[in-house]
Formats: sequence, structure tokens, C-alpha cells
Amino acid sequence: MTAADLGAGVDARAQGALAGRVVLVTGANGALGEAAARACALAGATVVLLGRRVPRLQRLHDALAAIGPPPAIYPLDLLGATPADYAQMATSIGEQLGRLDGVLHAAAEFQGLTPLQNTEPSEFVDALHVNVGAPFLLTQACLPMLRRAPQAAVVFVLDDLQRVGRAYWGGYGVAKFALQGMLRILADELENSRVQVSALQPGPMQTGLRAKAFMTERPGTWPPAGTYADACVQLLAGASREHHGKVWTPAVTWPPATTPVATIDLPMAAPAPERSR
Repeated sequence: MTAADLGAGVDARAQGALAGRVVLVTGANGALGEAAARACALAGATVVLLGRRVPRLQRLHDALAAIGPPPAIYPLDLLGATPADYAQMATSIGEQLGRLDGVLHAAAEFQGLTPLQNTEPSEFVDALHVNVGAPFLLTQACLPMLRRAPQAAVVFVLDDLQRVGRAYWGGYGVAKFALQGMLRILADELENSRVQVSALQPGPMQTGLRAKAFMTERPGTWPPAGTYADACVQLLAGASREHHGKVWTPAVTWPPATTPVATIDLPMAAPAPERSR
């Protein structure tokens, strides 16, 4: 795999935008997290890869080391992590890397479309914890370092609330509404700081999460997650305050696709947990 392959979907203008910075990417095991991590490395950042699948993180670590500053791995399962775990993570980053300039919350948990009436209570609570509780705890632990940075950014990844605020999206859908609320509150609180808080709302993209919800879609119907990698870099760079407190859905160029066919009128069996896009 070449550096050009690793940077697919990354605008050349983004290269160098994060030079000298340290960026933490959660859900680095997933499609969007991995693509964003590669884009950040190409843009000059030292990337901290947070996820729970260590072998996959190690492969990504080796790939990033070939195209940018030496990255770091921080294995952590967001589902079981406690406030003390996040505090330890922040301390480790500070001790080993000396700074933190950005956080991209790309981790997600989605177990499939299920009516609320049939949802296991533990699954609903887990979805809320990973999709909104964990971003809160992690951001809270990292804020002291972010405030000390010359220019910092916190980027949440949202979903289309018009789509996930409908039947069968369960705890995942509820959490995305809560995450947007947290974005606005945190942005207001940090209005006069050097920390930019924003959200990326990608359009439909080819990910494992989407495949669980729209099982009849043909592969290639939507663009790959890497299409939005440059947007992640731009938000993390935070060169201006134009995105502060806002949700950004960047326009992307993609060949016309056939109309996707989705069967969401009947509940689907919940597969294994998905904690990254």
C-alpha cells in the first residue's frame, strides 16, 4: 500500500495543516476513524489511536508511521471505561507526548434496528454510554490539556437526526440527539476559549454500521468513509471559528448511485456490538 493509497479522499490542501499537533482519534478501528487517522497523519499530526482491537490498531499504527510522525496506540474499550480510566489516559498522553491539540470522536455503537419495546435494557443503556456518555467523559478529561494548546478542537461525529430519529433506531438514535445537545452546550461554554467545538455530519457512506441498518444495499452504493477524511482534518485544524458550535455536512462528489433499498419496517436481529464507524 502506498502513501497515495493511504491518503485517498484527502485534499492536498489539508497536508501540513496539523503539523506539530497531537490528535486523539476514538474509534480508530472503524472506517471513518481509520480514514481520519490517516488523513491526520498526512497532515502532519502525531495521532493517538484509541480503540479496543489491538491487532488492527497495530496495523494502522505501522501504516501511519510510514507516512507521518510516529503515532501512538491507546487500547480502551469505551463500554467499560470509567472516569478514572479517562483521567489516566489524559495523564499518559500528557506525560508521553506533552500536549493534546484535538479530539475526534469517531467511535459508535449500533447493534441493529430494533423496536424500543423489544430492545434489551442493557443494550439501550450501552448505546447511550458509548455514543454520548463516553464522549462526555473523554472530553472532560482532556479539556485541561486542550485549553493549554495554542489552538485546539473537539469534533463530534453526528448522524442525520431526520433519519435516526425514527422507528427502530433505539438507543443509537436517542444518543445522537443528546450528542448534538452536548455540542451546543459545550461550544457555548468554550465560546471565549481557544478550543473550537464542532460536529461533522457525514452523508451516507459505506461503513459497517450502515451495512447493519441497510442490509439490502449493494456495496458501492455510497462513497467510502475516506471521502470525509479531509473534512475531519479541516475541523481539527480549527483555523477559524466559523464551525464553532455548528454541525457541518460537507458536500462531496460521488458518481450517481442507484436508489438504495432498505427494509427497516421489520426489526432485525441484533448482531455483535459495533463501536466504531
